[in-house]
Amino acid sequence: MKAVIQRVTDASVSVDNIVKGSIKSGLLVYLGVAHNDSEKDACWLAEKTVNLRIFNDTEGKMNLSLREIIAAGEPAGILSISQFTLLADARKGRRPSWNGAALPQTAKKLYEYFNNKIKEQEIICESGEFQAHMKVTYTNDGPVTILLDSKEI
Repeated sequence: MKAVIQRVTDASVSVDNIVKGSIKSGLLVYLGVAHNDSEKDACWLAEKTVNLRIFNDTEGKMNLSLREIIAAGEPAGILSISQFTLLADARKGRRPSWNGAALPQTAKKLYEYFNNKIKEQEIICESGEFQAHMKVTYTNDGPVTILLDSKEI
């Protein structure tokens, strides 16, 4: 399972000009599910995401997690977007291959499982619409962008 995590001051996702999810601040997570991913990968990634220390403390040092800034009273959360293109293999030719991506029914199940694992940690988790053409708008704060891969642990 792969994730692109961005620290944001705002983020929203819409389908057909209808907002499906939005957060005021927190993390925008693009999530790609590989054919060999499992619930174990989703659990690891959800825990890692919530506890990743990429928010500034009072001294301006990236030392706080999403969990910690929420505990301090900031109205933050996660906007989770399914994105199979994270599994693109563009090493050969000019057209990417998505053979490494999970089949849609498996990917949807693990994407929803990831989102539920975030919610179980009492974190707001908004989301887009699986397999829809989505438009995502956000303001990257920093910019801070982190890449995570559950297979590289």
